[in-house]
Amino acid sequence: MKPTLASGVLDQLFCNARSQRAWLDSPVSEEQIHALYQLLRQGPTSHNGCPGRFVFVRSREGREGLLRAVQGHNAEMVRSAPVTVIVGYDIRFHDLLPVLFSAYDAKAYYEADEGNRLTAALRNSSLQGAYLMLAARALGLDCGPMSGFDAEVIDQTFFRDSTWRSNFLCCLGEGDVNRLSDAGPRLEWDKACRFA
Repeated sequence: MKPTLASGVLDQLFCNARSQRAWLDSPVSEEQIHALYQLLRQGPTSHNGCPGRFVFVRSREGREGLLRAVQGHNAEMVRSAPVTVIVGYDIRFHDLLPVLFSAYDAKAYYEADEGNRLTAALRNSSLQGAYLMLAARALGLDCGPMSGFDAEVIDQTFFRDSTWRSNFLCCLGEGDVNRLSDAGPRLEWDKACRFA
């Protein structure tokens, strides 16, 4: 059995980590973003399909495109965050399976069933988005995931004439801990888990 990570590491990844809503004026470097991707890409996906696609929005023009799509208090998050990642997926991810997965012809499996392919793309890009957040936290960044946005606007603005689609957004940077509200409760074991 592998050793358990130190409690400080677990605190940084899970116990003390919070979804941030306000950001300090601290930049996120290209080196940090590349390091983050090198970590997140190691997470498992079905058939090693890697359907997740990531757009790291840092420019003024990119931010303006996002602001046309976000709703409510999410607009201020996007406005103030150093980086907002569009976590998306490629609806033709299976075209790369001959390179990524050589055990058998998984491409044909997904080609034959569009519904299954789209479900796999969304499910596995969601996993990859979770890996992104854990990688960011491991590298000392805070995260602010959100789903309050108009996906059609995002897709038209950032993915026009492509096979990429948006899943969710996640702001990255150094969160302003002075503007955090109290942590919300979590479900106890008997409300969320059982043995079978």
